[in-house]
Amino acid sequence: MHHHSKLCLYVNAMLENTLFRNSSKRAFRLCTRFVHNNRRGLAAIRSSIHQQLDKPEDPKRAFIYRNQLRDARRIVVKLGSAVVTREDQSGVALGRLASIVEQLSQLQNEGKEMLMVTSGAVAFGKQKLNAEMRMSMSMRETLSPKEIGYQGIVRPEPRAAAAVGQSGLMALYDVMFSQYGVNIAQVLVTKPDFYNTVSRHNLKSTVLELLALNIIPIVNTNDTVVPPEVDYTSGVAKYNEAAVMNIKDNDSLAAHLAAEVKADLLILMSDVDGIYTLPPSQDGARFLYTYCPSLDGNIVFGEKSGVGLGGMESKVRAASWALERGIAVVICNGTDEHAVSRIVQGRRIGTFFSDHKSLTVTVETHAVNARKGCRRLQELSGEQRAEMILHLAELLQNRKEQILQANAKDLRIAEESGLSGPLLSRLTLTPDKLNSLADGLRQIADASHKVVNRLLKKIKIADGMELHQITVPIGVLLVIFESRPDCLPQVSTREDVGELLGMEDYIDLVIPRGSSQLVKEIQKQSRGIPVLGHSEGICHVYVDENVDPAMAMRIEKNAQKFLQGVDSACVFHNSSTRFADGYRYGLGAEVGISTARIHARGPVGVEGLLTTKWVLYGSGNTVADFNIGKLKYIHELLPIES
Repeated sequence: MHHHSKLCLYVNAMLENTLFRNSSKRAFRLCTRFVHNNRRGLAAIRSSIHQQLDKPEDPKRAFIYRNQLRDARRIVVKLGSAVVTREDQSGVALGRLASIVEQLSQLQNEGKEMLMVTSGAVAFGKQKLNAEMRMSMSMRETLSPKEIGYQGIVRPEPRAAAAVGQSGLMALYDVMFSQYGVNIAQVLVTKPDFYNTVSRHNLKSTVLELLALNIIPIVNTNDTVVPPEVDYTSGVAKYNEAAVMNIKDNDSLAAHLAAEVKADLLILMSDVDGIYTLPPSQDGARFLYTYCPSLDGNIVFGEKSGVGLGGMESKVRAASWALERGIAVVICNGTDEHAVSRIVQGRRIGTFFSDHKSLTVTVETHAVNARKGCRRLQELSGEQRAEMILHLAELLQNRKEQILQANAKDLRIAEESGLSGPLLSRLTLTPDKLNSLADGLRQIADASHKVVNRLLKKIKIADGMELHQITVPIGVLLVIFESRPDCLPQVSTREDVGELLGMEDYIDLVIPRGSSQLVKEIQKQSRGIPVLGHSEGICHVYVDENVDPAMAMRIEKNAQKFLQGVDSACVFHNSSTRFADGYRYGLGAEVGISTARIHARGPVGVEGLLTTKWVLYGSGNTVADFNIGKLKYIHELLPIES
């Protein structure tokens, strides 16, 4: 018992130290905000708040790039009814809500200032009111609800459900956030609060004080006393010299709140991934990762979800309104795991609102431009293509010093970020690498005269009909490099690559260049686009344990049977397997090594990127001419002139 008591005291001391350290960190963050102020405690906090309230409105610019979202300090997260409630619209989705609470708590403990606009009070209250309604049913209605249903039974009033559910919902939030040492506060507002100057000032002051005290304000409309639709904007408040947007749902409420507290980021969570050009269920609907309200006006809105007051049109309107006031906005799917954390990390989640017009050059635009460029290149002659490639080779030689200096900076950054040795080696450029790259380009230029539009077969179909088979490029290639300095990438994020892998209308072949893990991942993600992949190379040398090593080294045996029997893309006899390279094979620049059996196998150079096209030259012939005996098939193979 004595040792047991010591152990319990030791464990309790450890727990107290842990709790003290956690609370000390939060207290330290709170105190450092006012360490330069002569006042102490709440006096310092309120002095800082008064300075913010009295400070004139400065024009604020929203973040224009996703990677800037990491610097967002004050973040408003709006949870839609479809996110908070279950599919049966009765009760709260606890697992989903707990995940979001965990993400918000982690960001709060990292020093962010989090605000939450939540729905769900009505759904939470319906669960309790439905239980009370069952008490008024007969025994038969209670035991057989599916047969009898709720016909003739009056539904609970949403205002009454909100009154019952508000306390329960906040109690649930309090329990969840307390597990992470985070305190919360309930803030109930109504529409007139935003249109009345005094009420809006008091709301802003209260929220800022809660944020300064490291408390997460949870804001919701007071659905218990929601007034009927009244035009509050007539002759009342003006905000930033523009009329206050009409508040119809929590989307517009969140936008107003974000504008009042000058938030850096507003996240609107719903049950859809973001904005589509058409309703997601319709054919041809295309997802928009970036949306510019001033340019992208060609979207069609569908119906809103079964719960909640707003739809996608309401979210877009609220997001555009907030963007005009310098607040970055992301609309995302609240059912995705770690959506909030990944958005703050700058990941490509949901639709990012930006007023930067150059950002609207989406990945799809790059793919469309590549398709257009492919068609223009097909119109050029071999001499024109060769001249362009030789010009690139000359530029590599003339600007070698500038390229090596830029590569040295990349290597320094890569070493500081802890890049692995093999990837660091791939990233390294040397004069010899640049020379070999230029030599490869010259090989391609020399072969370009006879590679494209080369006549492979000539067949005389009938009198006056001749069939030619010629070589043509496959089309647009998506080449994915794991770590490669000698290329000019148009896309540099994994999320962009995932989007490109679904554009089979613009991309004809995917060529991953990297480890086998990268190849397998690309093959898994590719949807409808063939992948030129490769598997691991296997190199073995077998020597019997009883053999005389000296004799084995002296004996030379014909390996022809071995070379014919091995099923491999490349087989080597008395030579290193390092020769499995397109440049060493004389194929010019290598685009990949294929271990597949269809299309190309082994190191793939320029010729491996070609397919064939049949061109039939006739003189007004039809199939009916052959059916009635006017013409006869000859199918004579004609010689090809060199």
